[in-house]
Amino acid sequence: MNIALVAHDNKKELMTQFCTAYCGILAQHTLCATSTTGQLISEATGLNVHRFLSFSHGGGQQIGARIAYNEIDMVLCFDDPNTKTINEDISYIFRLCDQNNIPYASNLATAEMLVLGLARGDLDWRSIVNPKPRPFTA
Repeated sequence: MNIALVAHDNKKELMTQFCTAYCGILAQHTLCATSTTGQLISEATGLNVHRFLSFSHGGGQQIGARIAYNEIDMVLCFDDPNTKTINEDISYIFRLCDQNNIPYASNLATAEMLVLGLARGDLDWRSIVNPKPRPFTA
């Protein structure tokens, strides 16, 4: 499965720790992330992470486009609810996930449930409903 990883600046360390804890599961899938998040995860875990642009320079839009074209199977997006401004790209990604029936986690608890479900095969229906001829590529 193709998994997108996004983290607000205040949540990058949490995302890195999460990916370290679930490295064994995530290693079996194709990962993509925005620039800095992907770099931090890759350096901490050794996971191969395709890196898009930074979120503020179009990376959120790149991930959104992949979601719209049904090339992403799950989104783990650790946003900071304490920020005063609402990021339009985060809202856009969330709406796209809803429209395309793509599992979306906005916090650690939900992300853990999705990743553990992924390991159990609970999300295998995505491959049946939305077959992909090839894994995610740039």
